[in-house]
Amino acid sequence: MSDDGLLAGQVALVTGAGGGIGRGIALRFAAAGASVALHHRARGVDDLVAGVRESGGRAIALRADLTDEDACARLVRDAAEWGGGRLTALVNNAGVQPVQALPGMTVADWRSVVDTNLSSVFACTQAAAEVMRASGGGSVTHIASIEAGRPAPLHAHYCAAKAAVVMHARSAALEYGPYGIRVNTVSPGLIDRDGLEKDWPEGIRRWQQAVPTGRLGRPEDVGDACVFLASPMASWITGHDLVVDGGVSARPTW
Repeated sequence: MSDDGLLAGQVALVTGAGGGIGRGIALRFAAAGASVALHHRARGVDDLVAGVRESGGRAIALRADLTDEDACARLVRDAAEWGGGRLTALVNNAGVQPVQALPGMTVADWRSVVDTNLSSVFACTQAAAEVMRASGGGSVTHIASIEAGRPAPLHAHYCAAKAAVVMHARSAALEYGPYGIRVNTVSPGLIDRDGLEKDWPEGIRRWQQAVPTGRLGRPEDVGDACVFLASPMASWITGHDLVVDGGVSARPTW
């Protein structure tokens, strides 16, 4: 563990910790001194929990289907109970990103993305806010996407859901602010993962040509942004969308 202690004493819940970005977020929170509850649905996180503990941190794995409202509430409750009745930070990271053309997309296809990427954010945030209100406040960070404002082909349902996530954070910041709860979003650009270069070589090539910093993002880049927003350094930041994309959004599109 890092000894900087930026999040010392905090109890954080990270959803979707079984994926690459979720793992990066969880490791950064643990390194900053937070106790971390790691949500997963199917992909286990036992190795991640073990790694955090071996490094001197505190972590637990919690399984839940976030398309179920009651499961979201139980997840938050279990995390808070493990944290001694406290939950100071929530990172709504869980999500899916299927590729599908809008013509021919069914309502069921649409809902499968919206329920996972948006409705779970609403349900987890609502449950976490109740815990945070009782303990003097906290921070909530949603993982959105630069596609919330720059739509990509074959991602209509994903882009719409992420745009709604950004607006949910702004609305929640407005309504939960009086209770000491800050709500923000982090919008990543293209984040590297195992197999990405093989799966999408053309996309990587185009990204590297467009991004001013010359590289793909890393999970820890997103994790650092989330740690900052959960830390005392961001105590007067709420309702904000922090773009973490290496500057690619600065490129002109005409």
